[in-house]
Amino acid sequence: MTAPRRRGPRTGAWLEERSFHAWLARELPSGAFGRLPLGDDAAAVPLRPGEVAVVTTDALVEGTHFLHGTPARAVGRAASAVSLSDVAAKGARPLAVFLAIVVPRRTPARWAQELVRGAEGEAAQFDAHVLGGDTKPGPARAVVSTVVGAARPVRLVGRTGARAGELLVTTGTVGRGGAAAAGLHGHGEAGARAVAALLQVRPRVREGRALGRFASAMLDTSDGLAESALLLAAASRVRVVVDARALPLAPSLRRIAPGRRRLATAFYGGDYELLATVPQPRLADAARAVRAAGGTLTAVGHVVPGRGAFLLTGRRLEPMPRSGWRPFGRPMP
Repeated sequence: MTAPRRRGPRTGAWLEERSFHAWLARELPSGAFGRLPLGDDAAAVPLRPGEVAVVTTDALVEGTHFLHGTPARAVGRAASAVSLSDVAAKGARPLAVFLAIVVPRRTPARWAQELVRGAEGEAAQFDAHVLGGDTKPGPARAVVSTVVGAARPVRLVGRTGARAGELLVTTGTVGRGGAAAAGLHGHGEAGARAVAALLQVRPRVREGRALGRFASAMLDTSDGLAESALLLAAASRVRVVVDARALPLAPSLRRIAPGRRRLATAFYGGDYELLATVPQPRLADAARAVRAAGGTLTAVGHVVPGRGAFLLTGRRLEPMPRSGWRPFGRPMP
């Protein structure tokens, strides 16, 4: 007796490009926001007079950023959020999200649909929408997100404007991502929970637009506060000193042993907060603006003449440790 042949989902349930495009046209509100219909060769996004486009791209790859069993909607939300965070770090307003989705053949169409729903839901919180993208077969699941934003040139905040005498500030807390990653290489439920926590990105879009009015330099802390401080110092050709005692550590770090281990965990990355430099006389106004946008702002250091980034622990000043996220480091279990 032969075993019964396994049947796949009903006809059309596997992901197929044309039917997926038809579903997108029904699902997304792109017609109200783009100047070309969804399904055209490109999208057209209107800009206001006197604005420039701000564009950023990120990729999430199965096995590096999420596990095979991670809900597709969570992956979609994170895909939008990580790119929205980069636009936020320029003080820009997001306009549109584009997704390039790579999946193995015979991937259920529902997986891609749920991913798009997650990405659209995240973007819509900030009045942006998914306007297009691409789908391709590949050996593993991956999604590349591109966000187009807009800003007035005079309001754009890069990494090169920090000056000696200014304060170093951060939104939110430090170490949320590191605390989640502490369980990343656990097995079973613990590892899955850690991956889910790392995908819960909260882009500081509103805070970025508020802080951008006062900041001389700004970037997000996707790779960790330590790594971001090093990047900011190098780009602005200044010395940045971070005071370890001033860091607003995430409550979830309490379970990590104190001292150097806790600090290394705090600098791991995945926080997606904003690190910026602000002239000291403008700190109070900047803090009020960020608070009105729904966030918090904490001074964590200062800018002095010189080069590099340094960490002050008590009375000890040492070079900033390189302990941030490494994309080509150890993969997920």
